Amino acid sequence: MYQRTTKLNRIKKLHPVIVGIITTLVLGVCQVSEAQNTQAKSSAPNILFILTDDLGWKDLSSYGSTFYETPNIDKLATQGMRFTDAYAAAGVCSPTRAAILTGKTPARLHITDFLSGLDYPHVALSPPDWTRWYLPHEEVTLAEMLKKVGYETFYFGKWHLGGKEHFPVTQGFDHSVAETKSGWPGSYFYPWPTVKTMAGKKGDYLTDRLTDEVIKSLERPHDNPFFIHLSFFSPHRPTQAREELVKKYEAKLRPEHIQRNPTNAGMIEILDENIGRIMKSLNELKLADNTLVIFASDNGGVHYADRPQKTNNAPLRDGKGAVYEGAYRVPLIFWWPGKIPAGTETSEPVSSIDFFPTLQAMTGQKQPEDQELDGINLLPLLLKQQPLKREALYWHYPHYHHGGASPHGIIRKGKYRLIEHFDGTQAELYDIENDIGETVNLIFSMPEKTKELLSDLRQWRKEVGAQMPTLNPNYDPNRIHEWKFFLEKKTK
Repeated sequence: MYQRTTKLNRIKKLHPVIVGIITTLVLGVCQVSEAQNTQAKSSAPNILFILTDDLGWKDLSSYGSTFYETPNIDKLATQGMRFTDAYAAAGVCSPTRAAILTGKTPARLHITDFLSGLDYPHVALSPPDWTRWYLPHEEVTLAEMLKKVGYETFYFGKWHLGGKEHFPVTQGFDHSVAETKSGWPGSYFYPWPTVKTMAGKKGDYLTDRLTDEVIKSLERPHDNPFFIHLSFFSPHRPTQAREELVKKYEAKLRPEHIQRNPTNAGMIEILDENIGRIMKSLNELKLADNTLVIFASDNGGVHYADRPQKTNNAPLRDGKGAVYEGAYRVPLIFWWPGKIPAGTETSEPVSSIDFFPTLQAMTGQKQPEDQELDGINLLPLLLKQQPLKREALYWHYPHYHHGGASPHGIIRKGKYRLIEHFDGTQAELYDIENDIGETVNLIFSMPEKTKELLSDLRQWRKEVGAQMPTLNPNYDPNRIHEWKFFLEKKTK
């Protein structure tokens, strides 16, 4: 408006007839420009990003579970694109969440464990001297990137990337509900101890209540396209479900079922029900045809918790907090009516770091030259099923975890997956195309491939500035299983 007024003041010094003609032209151009902006906003797709917590690769019917029932999520898969080889950026939650929001690998961000992490004071290696206990404000988030092109931004649910000083509203989100510093709710039945920013009443179940708030946001008038980041707590522990669902799955359980926890099955059914509620609202509000839905998980399913075992990721080996595929491979579905062909499936390896550049490209933005993104744009794959030109994926976890991990790095290149153990344990090499369960270590039978992948992995660590563990002066082999949570050293 300031520039338009200045131009008109200059015009007033000219002949009145010329003034009239030029004024009309200037105002007309401005009106056309504003109309184009309005049209661009109205045609830009809404984005609904749904992130689940600890949902394993085998935890959906559409991914092979014969025990869990997930008809609504399965419908998304049949109407969109299902990824068989999608990976979380880390085997635990906070690093993956930071990677999703920034498009950067956890190693580059120096957020490589869940916050605040586990302290094993007597193991062989000490973790890096962390510089961050939060997602720094100087990082450009998905919300900040999308706001540049007119999106209204919403955040719902688990945050786990810092306290109040770093909550979603300080990271580009216009609205935020139920955000948490903690990584779990404490209880799914109200009152939920760690979810202080969402009201409830006795009997409320957290997943249902969170969905209520999402639907309210959908029902409000939208002058601009919206970006909703919905971060469900489920099915993270505590493992709690409504009693009638627990009884349903107790009755369903058979000897052949590899997943055998009826309460966890109930949690996953409740999650699926709420995905169905959201999709129903999108349709009733006539928003579905112009909305991209992404459904993902932050890491693999928990294989070591609860009795009976919370879940089972087979044929993948192990699960959350381990070094194997069960910790890293996750379900991923993209749904976009009229854009992504229904019922498509891809085995292209993709990662959490790819969401940022994909949405950046989808909204017509170019990546700034000084922006160090590690992910790649998936649009050619999504829209035209074109192969991705990616040589390898990398992971870096310089920590211990009671899921089974010791400090390690990983590279997947083609069909080969190599694990480098930082404590000197023998490296592992698997052909995961033919040995998805990682049962046959090829390290000695394929020495040249091992050498190639180790070299690539180590070079990548240098490029991203990965932090490495150091020798622990307090090492005591008789006390290596002792652990506690780290005390946070830095709060800002």
